[in-house]
Amino acid sequence: MTEWSSRIQEFVNGITASVAVIGHDEDGVLVVSACNGVFFEMTGGRPLGARSFPVPFDTMVPSYARREFREKIEECFSAGTAQELEQAYDLREGTHWWRLSLKPLRHKDGNNAVIELLVTGLDITPRMELMQQLEISTSRFRSVVDAAYDAIITIDQQHNITLFNRAAEYLFGYSQAEVLGHSLERLIPDQFRPKHSENVHRFARSPVNSRQMDERGRIYGLHRNGSLLPVEIAISKINVNGVIEFTAIIRDIADRIHLMDLLQKQATIDELTGLPNRRAFTDTAENMFRASEMVSLFILDIDHFKKINDTHGHDAGDEALQALADVGRAFMRQLDIFARLGGEEFVAVLPETSLEQARVIAEKLRATLEQQNFVHTWRRGQPIPFTVSIGVATRAPGEAEVATLLKRADQALYRAKESGRNRVEYEE
Repeated sequence: MTEWSSRIQEFVNGITASVAVIGHDEDGVLVVSACNGVFFEMTGGRPLGARSFPVPFDTMVPSYARREFREKIEECFSAGTAQELEQAYDLREGTHWWRLSLKPLRHKDGNNAVIELLVTGLDITPRMELMQQLEISTSRFRSVVDAAYDAIITIDQQHNITLFNRAAEYLFGYSQAEVLGHSLERLIPDQFRPKHSENVHRFARSPVNSRQMDERGRIYGLHRNGSLLPVEIAISKINVNGVIEFTAIIRDIADRIHLMDLLQKQATIDELTGLPNRRAFTDTAENMFRASEMVSLFILDIDHFKKINDTHGHDAGDEALQALADVGRAFMRQLDIFARLGGEEFVAVLPETSLEQARVIAEKLRATLEQQNFVHTWRRGQPIPFTVSIGVATRAPGEAEVATLLKRADQALYRAKESGRNRVEYEE
């Protein structure tokens, strides 16, 4: 060992990090000129006496780490610039990760200029183990997020999307690649965009950290194809190193809305005729009473309806009711309502219509039904003849209740039946 090598060996032995000096021998073979005990601990080798150096590089470094290490060494020699790499060494007590720094080392050995590399290594096992745990946690988080039934979206303070799970892709029709880094506004219908930014800023300033789905009314998202998506949203905020992020869990409620609309329709629509039912009639008529002083109303029912059922069957009776509904609906204006009260009894409410005007409309309807002067596709082939009796009444001054007007029209209907049916009577 030369004097230089001896001094280097003494130097590296005093360093607590992993240290080695690497160069080439006279034959150009890569050798370790000196190293400390920590270097042996790193590579898993046995310490050597000072007189044993230089040692061939290949005998000092395990085969699984040799190739990458050698490539960095040669790169450092050829480029003359510092290099770095991270390597894992599998030892008996477990795996250790090291960060290695390689720097050219120029010196004179006697009269000869020599270039060697100073290799220093730091044990980064704790940090790598922490990173592995974080990666495992992150992987679990991603798995849960991607497997979630609800759409999950995270945005930053600039309202740009930073997380977009698979359910969100399915719900909105965009892939992650298309939305990550882009504004959330593309998922919001135009009419809601102006207020959205203000709402987010207000939430950011508030002491509340989350809002549940049942705290918000019905809102809509925007699908890629331009259609509206009825959704529920639960939103939370989190401070990440002084930066606020917002995460929303978004639930598609289209099926629920459809069911609610269907139930609402069933609650107000007569299933057989498709006309408003008694409940819808009452609500609408009360609104008309509040909006207009002049309101007329007439009640009609099919004459001898029981005879139709007994002669032709109940299916035929249902078809007669459907035909009457079609004709009555066609006679109404857009502001009128024509409803089925129940059985063979129907009612029409005509706002801004005098008693005489209502009587004329009722008479035309009666004549049309009597003469079968309407188009209807009868399932039985032949039309079922029927007539109707009608009672007409107009709201009296100061009359506040729809039920009172309905009762007077019903009295007129009773007189029409008592007078021979197939006629119109009115209550003045």
